[in-house]
Amino acid sequence: MKLASRHLLQLEGMSKEELTLILDTARSFREVLERPIKKVPPLQGKTIANMFFESSTRTRLSFELAERRLSADVVSFTTAGSSVSKGETLKDTARNIEAMKIDMVVIRHASAGAPHFLSRVVEANIINAGDGQHEHPTQGLLDMHTLREKHGTLEGLRVCIVGDILHSRVARSNIHGLKTMGAEVSVCGPRPLMPREIERWGVKVYYRLEEVIPQVDALNVLRIQLERQKSGLFPSLREYHRYFGVTRDKTEKAERSLTIMHPGPINRDVELSADLADSEHSVILEQVTNGVAVRMAILYLLGTTGSAATSPEKGA
Repeated sequence: MKLASRHLLQLEGMSKEELTLILDTARSFREVLERPIKKVPPLQGKTIANMFFESSTRTRLSFELAERRLSADVVSFTTAGSSVSKGETLKDTARNIEAMKIDMVVIRHASAGAPHFLSRVVEANIINAGDGQHEHPTQGLLDMHTLREKHGTLEGLRVCIVGDILHSRVARSNIHGLKTMGAEVSVCGPRPLMPREIERWGVKVYYRLEEVIPQVDALNVLRIQLERQKSGLFPSLREYHRYFGVTRDKTEKAERSLTIMHPGPINRDVELSADLADSEHSVILEQVTNGVAVRMAILYLLGTTGSAATSPEKGA
């Protein structure tokens, strides 16, 4: 089996078979990452450009590591000091990079739809590393992979996404991917941080954390974007922590042991208490490791034939 598209732009619309292919391939690469020698040759001779128009640490480093683990040549591009700061358009920037014979482009951009635009004007494979408030597909995939490895299956798994749903591209990718894989998805957060059309997303909606905790298997806790607090969308960080902060005393009311996730970086003792972030319930560091494996899987599937019969470890 192959992926239906040459690009990874969003999880919305992807089939269960495609998502399963990516997750199964990521499992193989996770095993590669446990070896003494972690480098394999599938993308040897390929050149990948990382175009980050927004600040990023985890995603950018994770992609760079994944690319180098697959033996690709890597070019990193940031806005600061580039021609973008001189007024060059995204289209011109992309075409100039492609003129350098770039095979794949990983892009993060503040404007929703930027990766889709890029896929129409260049020949390279495009991977969305986060576009505005639209989607962050690789984060969604690594979250799904982490839950699948922890619980064995996503089918019927009860997952609640907690926090600023309105502005979160991570929430959107998780909802699309998890629902396709058969999970039961809910969201919880303050009313001002909930999209008006949230009921149409096919998820259960809660406005009290204590109400949802006894009913789920995992909590994916979103980072509170501190700049939103200045917009008056909730009274204060202290107030937010009181009602929506995930703490040990609240999770002890769960029917079973909860899995705690967070895309990072964490505002400790705001959306998630420090002791719970470092507890046995947390899979946050596993998410980081799985992020490299998932991104290796995506790069491999887009950069090679994408055949399910071809092992990523051949030639290793």
